[in-house]
Amino acid sequence: MTGYDELEPQTPELVRPYVITKGRGLPAEDQLSLITLVTATADHRQRPTRLSPEEQKLLDLCAAGYLSVAEIAGHTQLPLGVVKILLAALTEGGYLITRPPVQRAPLADRDILEEVLNGLRAKFG
Repeated sequence: MTGYDELEPQTPELVRPYVITKGRGLPAEDQLSLITLVTATADHRQRPTRLSPEEQKLLDLCAAGYLSVAEIAGHTQLPLGVVKILLAALTEGGYLITRPPVQRAPLADRDILEEVLNGLRAKFG
């Protein structure tokens, strides 16, 4: 026979994502992409709302400075979708500020670069 203590249910080590996100859906891709930069607001500690442990962890992480969404997901080891949902909720609550990534600079005109190179060669040999 087996002992009584062997029949105790095992508790899962993983909390389901829909519990962490409280059933919220993913934000739009243009709202939070992998390279969107996120930081905490200056008054994030004065807000009276109680946060979940996961939200508090994200807020503490973002209080140090700007981090990308991908970096935050890597530091917390939470699924990317869960991180995006929590970040969107914290942003809507006024705890976080998001900044879109810097746009890529346009390529320089090849003709102008050749003229500059020719001018430098003429002047300096």
